[in-house]
Amino acid sequence: MSLKIAVNKLDHCRGRLLAPVAVVEYGDYQCPFCASAYPELEKVIEEFDSQLCFAYRHFPLRNIHPYAALAAMSAEAAGQQGQFWNMHRLLYENSAELSERRILECAEALELDMDRFATDLDQDELKEKVSEDFSGGVRSGVNGTPTLFLNGERFDGPPLYPALRSALVEILSETGPTSSTWR
Repeated sequence: MSLKIAVNKLDHCRGRLLAPVAVVEYGDYQCPFCASAYPELEKVIEEFDSQLCFAYRHFPLRNIHPYAALAAMSAEAAGQQGQFWNMHRLLYENSAELSERRILECAEALELDMDRFATDLDQDELKEKVSEDFSGGVRSGVNGTPTLFLNGERFDGPPLYPALRSALVEILSETGPTSSTWR
């Protein structure tokens, strides 16, 4: 399977948009497997830094994770205040205890404007972003989380640091690193 929607300016990205390697994760903030993969991906992002563009896309599995959609919307609402990645971190760190109250506590911990946060949670634009991420995942063959794509191709190995690092080293040996950082 291959990625149907290329990484673009509408994605939440870390690294350089035009880096030699693009890693796309379709994730669910209430998924225990995504929560386990989170620190592994953080190691990869830190190590490969300017050689990597990491894009996160929402794939809330609403049927089995009752707070996943709210968590995705909360990350988007926090993003409206420049705090997407900080909320992303807190949601994964609190994944096992997600509830409406815990999500609000995460927003409060970031010292977000809570009135604006509540208003943004209802924005159609943000709901569409989460929905479009999910639809793009379905079109790309995503059927569970986390699902990773490396340079547009589905990564079927375990989302663990050694396997990811090995795959990225192989891709970089074929493409070669470039410079200029985008964050």
